[in-house]
Amino acid sequence: MKLHDRILACRICAPRFAATATHHMPRPVVWFQPGARILIVGQAPGMRVHLAGRPFADRSGDRLRDWMGLDAATFYDRSRIAIVPMAFCFPGYDGQGSDLPPPAICARTWRDQVMATLNPALTLLVGGHAQRWHLNTKAGVTATVTGWRGHAPAIFPLPHPSWRNTGWLKRNPWFQAELLPALRDRIAQVLKDAHDPAGPALPDPLS
Repeated sequence: MKLHDRILACRICAPRFAATATHHMPRPVVWFQPGARILIVGQAPGMRVHLAGRPFADRSGDRLRDWMGLDAATFYDRSRIAIVPMAFCFPGYDGQGSDLPPPAICARTWRDQVMATLNPALTLLVGGHAQRWHLNTKAGVTATVTGWRGHAPAIFPLPHPSWRNTGWLKRNPWFQAELLPALRDRIAQVLKDAHDPAGPALPDPLS
């Protein structure tokens, strides 16, 4: 069985999810294939993504696509963009109605296998869980995103595009003024090079 299909069939967290406030069954949302040049690493599917079976099928996805300067067709083209969260299933809500964190067992079980199939030119680390894993850092999201130039152009750390973070965006205007233009330029460059690898490279937006 292919890796993609084995992840889809995974039910390792069924007892864990049954014990949450949502009492739901696992539904892995798997959205990657070898050859994709851009990797988006998020946290875990939310309830709307769980129901839709498609990553970022919510208002957070609208904001992330705007940040990236992409339309939905390009964003969901698995030959170009892989979307691999730190957990493939919706973790459920706690007793207060807040999202539970991605179960660590998902990353322990699948992450190394998935990453071995990918060779992205650009990785977007969306939120603290993704940043801690891939950058091996204990720094908070604000500190990590503030230091984005130290990781670019191969990696761009981002805050979660949840609308709960609108206040953070207002307090950090440099994100929209400085990081996003560089991110959009880098995405355009990577997609252009993937489409026409023999063509001239675009100028590095960080040079």
